[in-house]
Amino acid sequence: MGFSCSKVAHKASVLLFLAAFAGSLQAQTQPGQEPQPQGQPVQQERSSSQAQSAAPIPAGQSPGSPSGNATFRLTFQAALELARKNSTQFQAAVTNFGVIREDRAQARDALLPSVNYDNSAIYTQGSGSVAAVAGAPPVVFIANNAVHEYSSQANVHEAIDVAALANWRRSAAATAVARAQVEIAARGLVVTVAQNYYKVGAAERKLETARRGAEEGDKFFKLTQDLEGGGEVAHADVIKAELQMQERRRQLQEAQLGLLNSRLDLAVLIFPNLNLNFEIADDLHAPVPLPTIEDIQQRGTHDNPDLRAALEAVSQARYDVFSARSGYLPALTFDYFYGIDAPNFGVNSVVNPGNQKFSNLGSSAVVTLNIPIWNWGSTQSKVRQAELKREQAKRELSLAQRKLVAEIQSLYAEAGTAFTELEGLRRSSELAEESLRLVTLRYKNGESTVLEVVDAQTTFANASAAYQDGALRYRVALASLQTLTGVSTNP
Repeated sequence: MGFSCSKVAHKASVLLFLAAFAGSLQAQTQPGQEPQPQGQPVQQERSSSQAQSAAPIPAGQSPGSPSGNATFRLTFQAALELARKNSTQFQAAVTNFGVIREDRAQARDALLPSVNYDNSAIYTQGSGSVAAVAGAPPVVFIANNAVHEYSSQANVHEAIDVAALANWRRSAAATAVARAQVEIAARGLVVTVAQNYYKVGAAERKLETARRGAEEGDKFFKLTQDLEGGGEVAHADVIKAELQMQERRRQLQEAQLGLLNSRLDLAVLIFPNLNLNFEIADDLHAPVPLPTIEDIQQRGTHDNPDLRAALEAVSQARYDVFSARSGYLPALTFDYFYGIDAPNFGVNSVVNPGNQKFSNLGSSAVVTLNIPIWNWGSTQSKVRQAELKREQAKRELSLAQRKLVAEIQSLYAEAGTAFTELEGLRRSSELAEESLRLVTLRYKNGESTVLEVVDAQTTFANASAAYQDGALRYRVALASLQTLTGVSTNP
């Protein structure tokens, strides 16, 4: 019993929430609006929605900025710009590109000479009385020249290493891969925004249809009651009409919930803070032509980011092999020192007797040639490892080429099918609407049954929903084509 009560309470809370959301949607329409005649509510509600959507954004305010209770119009391009700024996944790709670009700069700088200024003071144990003996060292440790030794020198260092050169070229290829990945993320973001943006438009149209279906259910239930009172129909028709009315009301609640969820999904995607004070442009059914297959093939194969990323990955793997093989080659380093290295910290030294001054400033140069001889096969192992990665990169490039050809055919076929079916879905929606009107008139005249009216109402609801889903499918298919061409086909 307690479990049943909790389920009833939960269902009641959900219904109250949906009712509150429905009230907020109705509050956006003009107050005091009279009920529209049958066959006209959808057109007039659309024109009212378009009039509200045409309201300009207040001056100095950008979409998504805090605006109190003001509602602004959100176009597809504005939603896309907001998503690029606030999408975590897209910004992660941009951040990764920035990090790898700095790796390339660091690899380039490693090839250039570096300048450092080193300062040190060395204190060591003197040799004591032995120091008075002619020719004896002044200190115990041979490595040190005096009891007090000060070093203050500038060091110019340069390393000529084939591995460093290969690392720089590899970093350049990795930067190109990261740049291509940013473009891949940007094109994929278009599909995500299109799906969420036009899903809101489809949900709004479905809500209009559900609201009209609920009104038709109420009117038909009232009609059967009146006809039963006149003895023209049986009570079974009234029961069937009431069942249909309840079903239409439930569908209205589900449509309200669907619209709320779609608006929340879009808001989470494009806004830094959750904001539902927006209206989308009513362009779900705006005419958008389908590009030709020749244009898609030309643009898709010209500069496809997936193919470019695979090519740069092969180049990166090739430089990895070059870097590994450089372990067989000698490495040359050059160091030039200028400064002081003396028993006192100063530019000059004074030597008694005579108080003669000698300059402590001097220079030295060191050239080192490091020739690899034996490292227990470590270099051979690195070469084999790099060659394996290179072969895998080549296989992935071949796969990317095949996938590109297949995706062009598949995505274009998807868009073409959606475009072809869209006109048929629109016609089916119009025919279902007209059929509902005619069947209802025939029922009033006693020429049709209640089952025919219920079937006509169901057919109209399903045909209208299929039309909205078809329009959404076509928009998403066009956005998917943009992932291949990079050219926007959505207005």
